[in-house]
Amino acid sequence: MSKFKGKKVLIVGFGLSGVAAARYMTKQGAKVTVTDMKQKSELQASVNACADLKLEYELGKHNNKTFHTAELIVVSPGVPLNIKPLEEAREKNIPITGEIELAAGELEQPLIAITGTNGKTTTTILVGEMFAADAKLAYVGGNIGKPLLDFVNDEHKAEAVIAELSSFQLDITEKITPAAAVFTNLEEDHLDRYPDMHAYSQSKKRLLKACDRNTFVVLNYDDPNVARFAEETAGRVIWFTKRDPMLIGGTFAENFCGCYYRPATREIVARVTGKEEIFSLQQFRLFGDHNRENLMAATAVALAMGVSPKAIQSVINSFRGVPHRLEFVRRKDGVYFFNDSKATNVMSVRKSLEAFAASPIILIAGGKDKNQEFTPIGNLIRNKCKILILLGESKEKINRSIGDFAETYLVGTFEEAVLLAYQKSRTGDIILLSPGCSSQDLFRNFEERGDYFKKIVSQL
Repeated sequence: MSKFKGKKVLIVGFGLSGVAAARYMTKQGAKVTVTDMKQKSELQASVNACADLKLEYELGKHNNKTFHTAELIVVSPGVPLNIKPLEEAREKNIPITGEIELAAGELEQPLIAITGTNGKTTTTILVGEMFAADAKLAYVGGNIGKPLLDFVNDEHKAEAVIAELSSFQLDITEKITPAAAVFTNLEEDHLDRYPDMHAYSQSKKRLLKACDRNTFVVLNYDDPNVARFAEETAGRVIWFTKRDPMLIGGTFAENFCGCYYRPATREIVARVTGKEEIFSLQQFRLFGDHNRENLMAATAVALAMGVSPKAIQSVINSFRGVPHRLEFVRRKDGVYFFNDSKATNVMSVRKSLEAFAASPIILIAGGKDKNQEFTPIGNLIRNKCKILILLGESKEKINRSIGDFAETYLVGTFEEAVLLAYQKSRTGDIILLSPGCSSQDLFRNFEERGDYFKKIVSQL
């Protein structure tokens, strides 16, 4: 009999993970109540998805009494953990968990958990493609719009579960033991939710602390914030780096286990399984150092988990990237348009700008402020961008930080930004949407923003 049978379970937040949690808890025989600050009309898709379930709804507000009388609270990752009803529930020692932990408790398959500030999704999709190319059935989900509980609810078959995990998901996850954990990088982000970088870092380290001595822990040597994790884990460390270990020297070179990039021949050298493997990047289509880092991280964990080198090379040759991540849209009148709507923090803008060698860039940036500083990329803007077009609630703040580094325009609408960029462009220019901010001031999410950009560009 399920340990949740007959229990009063409150689900806070009714997006994708909330729906998955509702389906799971109902199946377990729990008495489920769903609460969300949004009105029913805003949540109609979720309500429709659960039409066959016996649920109680408290929408448009939170009822403190419902929180106080719950026996278990399942929180969606988009819900801040410092809201008063949750704090009061915590004081009453009411258990609080999340969808990821519920799913992890049901998994018999090895869990490959992938986190970091940037590159999580691309790395996750790459690993999934590598498993598929090797005829290994894997479920790919998590923070990419596919709740892990869907895997449990629908009784999928798989040899492994590959999950992208955000800091928000990790905040409400206590008990998981991954077979492998990948940390792509750790840079300033989400400072509208966390008080400082230390708090954000501690959130990511929750995954590190979940690793045991059998866990493969894949770390970015070139990111000091991630590299120091090696000193804090009992797991088996596997590195990825753009530098030749022999040039780093010392015990790092002697004991190197991982992947590194050889730029002269455009190859990844992998020493993970006790045998050296060489992977050619001659047919790898993605731009930028950051995508080579993502590829090395994916290659390292795939090899560790038993994927064949042949399958990995086939994915390197065929992978076309993930939408909204430095995605080529079209070429018109000699002008190249790129959609990087997923660039929701300053460092992701930096990496996108660095991906282009010499072409003049017209950068479209701005959106919902995340309490970030744009000053660190000022000199890069000066060197790379001929024009800077700013929009959204953060445009004035960004202008004060870096407006003097390029010819700058502040606009009122998204359409105006794209049309102005095109009017100001010349043959050979790149028009790059890389906002450096979240999208919720003008759009529901970064996907909607990127799709709208592509729609406008297609109509030019």
